[in-house]
Amino acid sequence: MPIYIIKRIFSSLVSLILVSIIIFIMMHKIPGGPFDETKMPLSEAARQKIMKMYGLDQPLYVQYVKFMWNAIHLRFGRSYQSPGEEITALIARTLKVSAFLGGLGLAFALPIGLLLGILSAMKPNSLIDYLCTIIASYTIAVPVYVSSIFLVFIFSIGLRWFPTGGFAGPKTWVMPIIAYGLFPLGIIARYTRSSMLEVLNEPYILTARSKGLSKWRVVIIHAFKNALIPILTIMLPMFTGIMTGSIFVEKIFRIPGLGGYFVTSIYKRDYPLEMTLMLFITVSLSLTYLIIDILYTLVDPRVRLEKERK
Repeated sequence: MPIYIIKRIFSSLVSLILVSIIIFIMMHKIPGGPFDETKMPLSEAARQKIMKMYGLDQPLYVQYVKFMWNAIHLRFGRSYQSPGEEITALIARTLKVSAFLGGLGLAFALPIGLLLGILSAMKPNSLIDYLCTIIASYTIAVPVYVSSIFLVFIFSIGLRWFPTGGFAGPKTWVMPIIAYGLFPLGIIARYTRSSMLEVLNEPYILTARSKGLSKWRVVIIHAFKNALIPILTIMLPMFTGIMTGSIFVEKIFRIPGLGGYFVTSIYKRDYPLEMTLMLFITVSLSLTYLIIDILYTLVDPRVRLEKERK
């Protein structure tokens, strides 16, 4: 196992370097620049001075090496959108908001999604199965911004239970948490149903039932553990995506999270912030998949044995 982890870390570093090179080149190849104003254009002298100040007048490979060297030392510079603030401070300030709401959204989605999936698998082609499938399909098919607007109309304008937005306390968190959790809820429910149906038809499940074990004991203790691997595969990467924030949820509910900066860094050509966020996501996904592989061996010993043979 230690050798396997070292190999995975090495391959993740190689992937990180390749991704960073591709992103860096693509960012600079997009027409336009961070200081190409259209409404209030800068003079050429002022523009050149700013470009020199940020090192944008140097060759691309020099800019890339400097950025990666600073990134290794966790120095990411300043955002062009917020020049008075270090990028590390900006991310620390906004990420905790997005991660907090996204984490609670996934915590809301996980038990409900698992329950819907298990109920569907236990009663295939029944009324319960059809009802759970409709709920899961709705949460997957309806875009998050549509669901967010519906939540505002129902709970803020109609029932007047919650404020329309903000980040000022538990009442302002409820609707964003639901909005964050709806899509993962449907995905988890569908994967759980599919995985459980496959496991419930295995011979050892039929043997457990023939021994007189209760239906829920067979499902929870014997079937669910072996159905976990496909669920883990989608659940942990989903959290990585959610914790970086959603531009739609944050705009509709006026949440001061990371999602807004992530989108604006692209169309405003905020190279340092965009590059930092892309590296952050790449590292997060690499660590997530490494954790998934380790969890595989804990859930199913056969995975560990197969790796040892290789």
